[in-house]
Amino acid sequence: MNRARRTTAAAATTVVLATTGGLLAVTAAPASAAVTCTAPVFKRQLFANTTFSGTPKKTDCDAAISENWGTSAPASGLPANNFGVRWTVTRDFGSGGPFALSASGLDGIRVYLDGVRKIDLWKNTSTTVSRTVNVTVPSGKHTLRVDYANWTGSAKVNFGYAPRTSATVDKVKPLTPTGTSVAYDTATGKARLSWAKNKEMDLAGYRVYRRLKGSSFGSTPLATTTSTSYTDALLPKGGGETFYYEVRAYDKAGNASSGTADLGITTVDLMAPTVRDLTVLGESSLEGVSLWWMSDEGALKTQLLRSSKPGGPFTVAESHLGNSATDDTAPYGETSYYKVAATDAAGNTGYSSVVSFARPLAVPYFNGARNRPEDGGGVDLSWQMSPYAPTEFRVHREERRFDNATGTFATVDSRVVPCTPKLTDTAYGTRHTYACTDTTVVPSPHDGFYVYWVTSVDALGRESGPSQVNLHSYRDATAPPAVTGFTATATEYGTVLDWEDSPAADLDHYNVFRLSTANDGTETTHVGRVEAGSSRLVDAENLQDGETHTYFVDAVDTSGNSLHTTAGDPYEVAHTTVTEYDLRPTVETPADWLVSVSAQVADGATAVDLSWELSSAYHGTDITGYRVYRWNPATAAYEPLTADPVTGTSYTDTTAAPGTTHFYWVTALHADGTESAPGDAWAALAPQAE
Repeated sequence: MNRARRTTAAAATTVVLATTGGLLAVTAAPASAAVTCTAPVFKRQLFANTTFSGTPKKTDCDAAISENWGTSAPASGLPANNFGVRWTVTRDFGSGGPFALSASGLDGIRVYLDGVRKIDLWKNTSTTVSRTVNVTVPSGKHTLRVDYANWTGSAKVNFGYAPRTSATVDKVKPLTPTGTSVAYDTATGKARLSWAKNKEMDLAGYRVYRRLKGSSFGSTPLATTTSTSYTDALLPKGGGETFYYEVRAYDKAGNASSGTADLGITTVDLMAPTVRDLTVLGESSLEGVSLWWMSDEGALKTQLLRSSKPGGPFTVAESHLGNSATDDTAPYGETSYYKVAATDAAGNTGYSSVVSFARPLAVPYFNGARNRPEDGGGVDLSWQMSPYAPTEFRVHREERRFDNATGTFATVDSRVVPCTPKLTDTAYGTRHTYACTDTTVVPSPHDGFYVYWVTSVDALGRESGPSQVNLHSYRDATAPPAVTGFTATATEYGTVLDWEDSPAADLDHYNVFRLSTANDGTETTHVGRVEAGSSRLVDAENLQDGETHTYFVDAVDTSGNSLHTTAGDPYEVAHTTVTEYDLRPTVETPADWLVSVSAQVADGATAVDLSWELSSAYHGTDITGYRVYRWNPATAAYEPLTADPVTGTSYTDTTAAPGTTHFYWVTALHADGTESAPGDAWAALAPQAE
């Protein structure tokens, strides 16, 4: 026989204090009054009779009716036979519905629902009796009572009740859940719903539905749960939208309750702006590292973040940007890692992917070089640099001269200029200007120039790449003095010009000009260039026709300085006037030339080279040869130079006397024996060199 289970509640005893005749009396309260059992736990009362009369010998709580005492008493103080046990429980059945009540035992069993007997097996038996009945329990709270009597012999009893969950039997919907509430977390964007637990014993769970304001709940639930709460973490993050929730209970037969009253929430904006396509556009030694990206229009604040490591930590390099930025503080000679943070009006921040850029050592921006003639020489150099770059610089200089052997300019000297840079201007925020003067430079020759560039040097001694180069011709600004001893002598072969050597140490050459009386004396012709070391020029290119000329000679130094280029007035230089001999033949050449003749004398030659061609007015094909004539002043006539005709279109006169000017005719001979009109030419034959 199983003894009665003992619980804390069953062991409780209530003590009542009473005053009698001035004495304090202790009276024990009935045991039944001291026990309270919470449904669905049964309250059990054990009696020493089968009529459940009098005060129970014991009262306690029993979670289930399943006893087998055998032939023993169920509890201390009770007899082994003729005792009774009564179980009662009042509970909420929710929506109620079909239930099965099952009882079995030795001896008598009676089951009541709200005082109405449903099972009656009340007799003394020697074998186990049992019965199951189907009942419909209304919704709400109801009381079950089980009475058991043992008269003689073994004692055992079992009772159970359970909903019938077959869909063909149970057509009763669960009650609508109560106590619903919703809380929206503006930090996480999640909505948490909660509700009270339904009382139905056949409850299977709950279905949660969500709809957007202005729409209907769909047939598919947002979630299904057996809990009495649910957190919706799938709300849209855009913000400003109103959503409604409802909860429905459903039982094991598939019956679903109606929905709860709508529970509404309005979302806040938790959607971070999108930043994409972050790209490094390039680097400027003055402006910094340039980056570009795309971001949502809703981003109110954009920051460019920089770190020396791919994973950070990142610090703000630039703020309040659009979709591009230039980081002028990026360290030179190091790799920087960038990402962009975009924040919208709701405070949501989105980040781009990380890009990197290895910024080279700082390269100065070379402004150029200029001479300093005003204080006696030197070349002023200036450049610009980022205020965040190193402030140590090196100025490089190469001297290059033309190499006649290769036909190119070759470097003849390369060095670092010993000049000390000074900060001269900080007005432009991202550019500081530095300057220094190269006082070691010397004037470059006319066929040479200097090349300058600047580099920076960082704290580790690393030198940057070169700046832009500047090609600079450093010349002095002083022209050679005017030439002295300038004379012009008319001869039969031309005008001989002589002068004294210039005392200028950097003399490069002389330029000789001629101003003729033709065109009112305004036609100036460059006669020639005479290199330094020579002081004579023969003007044999001009026809000796008795014209008066003014000659000028201008000394030019290796820097290109001369009195003529400085003053712009030819009369500032040495000049003299001379009248040519008039050696023109007294016989004129017909105007309608059919032969065009040219004559020339090479430098130092002792002969005159003549060549000709038919004029455009004559294209005959019956020419058998040509005849060459030379003017003879003694006879005042053109005389042929050969007995036989010349067959080609050129002839060299080796008999021309030096020291005078010669005039020629050339005619064409035809097959019919006729001779064309002549074409003329002239050439001055200078004296032979001694």
